[in-house]
Amino acid sequence: MRKLPSLRLRLVTVFALVALVAAVSVSGIAYWLTRDAVLTRAQNAALNDFRKSLGDHAGALPENATCDDLRGMAAAVANNTMNYQVVLVDDQSEGPICTVESDPTVFKLDMVPTALIEAVHERRDDDTPDAPYHLYWQRVSLDGDPYLIGGTRVLEGGPTAYTLTSLAPERDDLNSLAWSLGFATALAVIGSVLLAQAAATMVLRPVQRLSDAAQRLGEGRLDTRLEVRGADELAHLTRTFNSAAESLERQVRDLSNREAASRRFVADMSHELRTPMTAITAMTEVLEEEVDSLDPMIAPAVQLVVSETRRLNDLVENLMEVTRFDARTAQMVLDDVDIADQVTACIDARAWLDAVEVAAERGVIARLDPRRLDVILANLIGNALKHGGSPVRVTVTEDTRDGRDEVVLEVADRGPGIPEDVLPHVFDRFYKASASRPRSDGSGLGLSIALENAHLHGGEISARNAPGGGAVFTLRLPRDAGQPGETEADAECATEVEPDTGTGTGTGTDAGDVPRQRTATEPPTTAPAPGGEGKETR
Repeated sequence: MRKLPSLRLRLVTVFALVALVAAVSVSGIAYWLTRDAVLTRAQNAALNDFRKSLGDHAGALPENATCDDLRGMAAAVANNTMNYQVVLVDDQSEGPICTVESDPTVFKLDMVPTALIEAVHERRDDDTPDAPYHLYWQRVSLDGDPYLIGGTRVLEGGPTAYTLTSLAPERDDLNSLAWSLGFATALAVIGSVLLAQAAATMVLRPVQRLSDAAQRLGEGRLDTRLEVRGADELAHLTRTFNSAAESLERQVRDLSNREAASRRFVADMSHELRTPMTAITAMTEVLEEEVDSLDPMIAPAVQLVVSETRRLNDLVENLMEVTRFDARTAQMVLDDVDIADQVTACIDARAWLDAVEVAAERGVIARLDPRRLDVILANLIGNALKHGGSPVRVTVTEDTRDGRDEVVLEVADRGPGIPEDVLPHVFDRFYKASASRPRSDGSGLGLSIALENAHLHGGEISARNAPGGGAVFTLRLPRDAGQPGETEADAECATEVEPDTGTGTGTGTDAGDVPRQRTATEPPTTAPAPGGEGKETR
C-alpha cells in the first residue's frame, strides 16, 4: 500500500475518516432509533384506535348480523381521524361467508397476508374470557408505499376485522430526517477537515521551521538557531536542536581551526624547507659529478644521499602543492591544448616512448591548463609503468553523449590489477596498502594531486580493473574548463613541474603506494641520470 507523501495530508485524511465514521455511526443510530419510535408510535396509535372503534361498534350488532349490518359497522369504524380502511368478514354464521369492505378500491381481503389471516383465527392459550383473540399486525409494501395491516376477531363467534393504515407520512418524515442527518454528516466531515487543517498547521509549523533550520544547518550555516516558543514537546525539541547546533558549530570551529593550523604548519614547513633543500640539492649535484673520483667505498653512500635528497625535494614540492589545494588558492592558466600532442610531449619528456602505446587522433582540442594536465598524465602513466605490465596503453576519445562535451583519457596497463580492498583508497593521501610497506619510492601524494588537478578542471578520475587483467585509470575532463586564468605573478609563484629525468623537483610520477606485483618485462620509469648510471631495470 502506497503511503501518503505529506504529513499534513495524512493528518487531514485521518481527521476526515474519524469524523466520517463517527458522524455516520451517530447518524445511523439516531436514524434507526427515530425510525423505530416513529413507526411504533404510528402503528400503536392506529391499532389502538382500531381496537377501540371495534369495541364501540361491536356491541350494536344484532345477534344474527346480516351483511348490511356489517357494512354499516365497517363504514362507522372507517369513519375516523386515523384515515384507515376496514374489511369485516363473517365466517361464523350458518349462511354464506359475508365480506364487507369500507372502500373496495383501497383495501380488499385478498390484500391481507395469509400468515396474518391464520394468526388472527388462533385462540389465545391463556383462555382469557374478555379477549380470547390477539390483535396481530404486519407491515407490507403495496405499489412501493408502506402500509400497516392489522387484524383480529371481534367477539367469540363474531366477525373478523382487518384494517389498512398508510405509513407514507411517516416514511416522508423519515426520509426528511435521513437527508438532514446526511447533510449534518457532510457538515461534520467538512468541519473536521477544516479543523484538521488548522491543527495540522499549528502542529506542523514548528516542524517546518525545524526542517528549514536543519536544511540551512546542512548547507553549512552553522549559526542557525530557532526561537523557542512555549513549553510543550515541540519547544523542548527546539531547545534540543539549538543545543545540538551550538555544539556542532563549536566542534566544527575547533576542527576548522586545527585544520587551518595544520595547513599553515605544512605550508610554512614546506616553504622553510625549500631554501635548505636548494642548497643541499646543489651540494649533492656537485657530489654526484665527482662520484667517479671518489673512493669506491664512499660512492654508494653518495649515490644514496643524492637519490634521497631528490626524493625529499619532490616531497616538499608535493606538500606545497597539496596545501594550495587545501587552501583553495590553486590557480589555472588556461590554453587551447591538443590532447594528443600533450600526451606525446609528456611521454617524450620522461623517455617513456618505448614503454607506452598512444591511441589518440590529433585535433582533439580542449581549453585546459597544460602544466596541470602534464602532472595528471605523468602520475597516471608513471603509476601504470611502475606497478603494471608493459606496455601501457593511453587512449584518447571524445564523449558527447547526453549533451556532454568531454575528453576521456584511459591509461591501461598489463599488470595483475589493483586488489579490491585497495581500489577505493588509491587516491587517498599517504595511503599504504600494507603495514609491511611503510616506505615506498614515491611520496604517496601523486595520485591525490592528479585527482585534485582533475577536480580543479571540473573533471574526474576513476580507477577500475579491466576484465582481462590490468588496471585502468579513466580521466574525464570538460572541453572547456571555463575558469579565468591567473595573473603572471600567480603563475610565477605556482609550482613548476619539470620532466621527470631524475634530477627534477616537480610533482611528477608518484604511485608507489598502490600495491601491484611487478613484472620482469616492465620498462624503466626513470631516464638516465647524470653520472652515466644508465636505465633502471627490474
